[in-house]
Amino acid sequence: MAQAFVSKKVVMPEGVCAAAVLVREGKIAAVVSLAEVPRDYEVVDFGERALLPGLVDPHVHINEPGRTEWEGFATATRAAAAGGFTTLLDMPLNCLPATTTVEALRAKREAAAGQCVVDWAAWGGVSGNNSEDIEPLAAAGVRGFKCFLAEPGVDGFFRVDETELRAAGPHLRATGLPLLVHAELPAPLERAAKELEGSDWRQYATYLASRPDAAEVDAIALMLSLCREYGFRLHIVHLATQQALGMLREARAEGLPVTVETCPHYLHFTAEEIPDGSTVHKCAPPIRSRADRERLWQALIDGDIDMIGTDHSPCLPEMKRMEEGSFKTAWGGISSLAVALPVVWTGMRERGLGLDALALWMALHPAKLAGLDVQKGAITVGRDADFVVFDEKAETRVNEDALHCRHAVSPYVGETLRGRVVATYVRGECAFEDGVFSKNAHGRAL
Repeated sequence: MAQAFVSKKVVMPEGVCAAAVLVREGKIAAVVSLAEVPRDYEVVDFGERALLPGLVDPHVHINEPGRTEWEGFATATRAAAAGGFTTLLDMPLNCLPATTTVEALRAKREAAAGQCVVDWAAWGGVSGNNSEDIEPLAAAGVRGFKCFLAEPGVDGFFRVDETELRAAGPHLRATGLPLLVHAELPAPLERAAKELEGSDWRQYATYLASRPDAAEVDAIALMLSLCREYGFRLHIVHLATQQALGMLREARAEGLPVTVETCPHYLHFTAEEIPDGSTVHKCAPPIRSRADRERLWQALIDGDIDMIGTDHSPCLPEMKRMEEGSFKTAWGGISSLAVALPVVWTGMRERGLGLDALALWMALHPAKLAGLDVQKGAITVGRDADFVVFDEKAETRVNEDALHCRHAVSPYVGETLRGRVVATYVRGECAFEDGVFSKNAHGRAL
């Protein structure tokens, strides 16, 4: 069926305007004025509500196979559709086996088959001296590679040191795919741990001190040096500290192929406001100061940070140690797929920013990182008809039912946010509308 999706605020790379987006066979066929809609098209009119490109999340931990009880494809992709995401990029760890071989990638695709509401693609892993697996994984269709410089904190995936990174460097360059780095070095973390012996781990200040800015800064300095030497694409995930921004800006001015992401929780919460014992706020790197938050926002505005990824990292509720309230033993991860768009938009409204920037940070730039921008990330002729219908003026009161992931544990519960996802379309098919999921939605592995 040919359809015309009509809105007074269609958000395209060229700007925001009233338009009709013509869709045939799941693709965008044309973008025209309302007067130019062909008579044989079914008109779906969203009025004043914005029509954004389907969001692309470059940083999601789906955990299936192996730890589906934490989160799986069925629940993660439902939460994604409720949040306006039409494409997820799945991290290679937390699942068992980790996605560090072609065989493990095949197992992940088999596990996902028939379960997904939205599309997804896989990142491969650099872990356990698997440099010889990098090029076969690239040939099998992973969109890039993830590594940890510090301990990941989960069985089945291992941190890499400089020797392993040097072994991987030529293979990464040969693939042309990005290396996504959890940039914290062990040495500053180990020094901090010694200094904090005997401290009260119910205090958020203790946890914050245990993961100092230096761990991020030193790790990024190392990765920039290796990027310069080997010429591979480098992507810094979940940047939390303002102290690395100058170094990253200089590297990009030098011409190094570096991109950077931050996360909704670093743009929304501040260390000063996190109550002691509130382990739902634990993540790594930690949520830092109000000053860091404001500098991250400015870096997005200035183009020094390219995109926003959720780092959706759920776990079993008991792993958050909420009764004990210990930041030392609690799992570090925040669930946010279903609410990330209102979280970010709340901050954008406070700073007078517009929908065009939102589409860059949460759709086009993540799609480019994963090499999916010929298919995803923008309302442009020839791309998939992936849309999110967004009521920018509405308010969203986050309750547990609004999360849609496997376990309703998140620091956003109880927050009042600006904006509401009205509907999500994947290749022209409605996946989610007004709280209801469509049975016709069939996400694909990309």
